[in-house]
Amino acid sequence: MKLTRNGRQWGAMVSLAAMLTVAGCSAAGGEIVQAGSVLTDSAENDFAPSVVVTTTILGSVVSDIATCAVGDDSRVAVLMPLGADPHDFQASSAQVAQMAKADLIVANGLGLEEGMLDALENIEADGGVVMEIASLLDPLPLGNLDGHVEDDHDDHAEDDQELEDPAAEEEAHDHGDFDPHFWFDMERMAQAAELIGAELALTGGEAYETCGVSVAADIRATELDVITTLEEIPERDRILVTDHDSLGYFATRYDFRIVGVVIPGGSTLGETNSQELAALVATMTTENVAAIFGDTATNSELLDVLASELDSDVSVIQLYVGSLGGPGSGAETYQEMMLINAALIAQGLS
Repeated sequence: MKLTRNGRQWGAMVSLAAMLTVAGCSAAGGEIVQAGSVLTDSAENDFAPSVVVTTTILGSVVSDIATCAVGDDSRVAVLMPLGADPHDFQASSAQVAQMAKADLIVANGLGLEEGMLDALENIEADGGVVMEIASLLDPLPLGNLDGHVEDDHDDHAEDDQELEDPAAEEEAHDHGDFDPHFWFDMERMAQAAELIGAELALTGGEAYETCGVSVAADIRATELDVITTLEEIPERDRILVTDHDSLGYFATRYDFRIVGVVIPGGSTLGETNSQELAALVATMTTENVAAIFGDTATNSELLDVLASELDSDVSVIQLYVGSLGGPGSGAETYQEMMLINAALIAQGLS
């Protein structure tokens, strides 16, 4: 399994004055072990492979598969707590030890878990099995602005030749050229469920593969409801501005245009400056942008200040981007998260 090894190093966000003078229960009913909990090794569940998952979003899907396959004896632990920013999260020493003992680690990859890259690399080097999902799903390059995916390789024939070699392509993935936020394309997440089920079947039996297919079918059925909700938005209003470059897959899959991001790049830990923000304000004015979409896992203060710079009323709407929501949020599973995000986007743009 491929492991992303090099995270991007980001500086602190510049001050506002200088700039401008998100464990729950799965849909299948399986309990996701609380972040930081230790998986039990009792005889009654020794036959089930132990799985450690990095993000709550992937944790929801993996728990659905495992619970479908073995019921309450599923052994799934999620490292990140609800509401954590996956770009900023760092695993504790106890969690690293837990990962080292697991039969399988399911990670998002492509640099999303910026604070865990060294730990994941070391575990894999020591023989641990790390399944990096995002790189297996035909990832998109970062930079899907104004409906056009920017791929630096298109401009460099030499780079294209290098990427014909699988090792060179893996190296490009490792260096953060690709967008890790694949879960905003529900078809890709359905494919992820099938891949995870097949991987778990290698040690846990064919029921895992069957359940991976079943969970994938449920995700695809939910996507039809998401599409129905988004159909309320007229084509002229399908314009997105986000806090960081997180909705590229969403825009590509569901026919939206991204006209700008507040923090350039695919991480919440990036930095911006007053010139970039002034240019974004001008773009938003020209495009008649109605909303800025943030992340429940991060502070919205910068977005609020940006919105106040515009003459027209612009809403700041917090989506569930990097984490599921807590109890009562309506975003306690992956499927629920996508449904509520679609409703929030439709409300903000219709």
